[in-house]
Amino acid sequence: MITDIKPGPKPKREDGKDDRRRHVNPPNDKKHPTLPVHKHKPGD
Repeated sequence: MITDIKPGPKPKREDGKDDRRRHVNPPNDKKHPTLPVHKHKPGD
């Protein structure tokens, strides 16, 4: 079973930074520069 990354705003930690456990899709990577980009494997 494959699930997609939950869309929507990224939760903030108590110190106000983005939660690093989250990933961001390539079109939105400029909005969240501190988060790693989610990459699909070929065929996914």
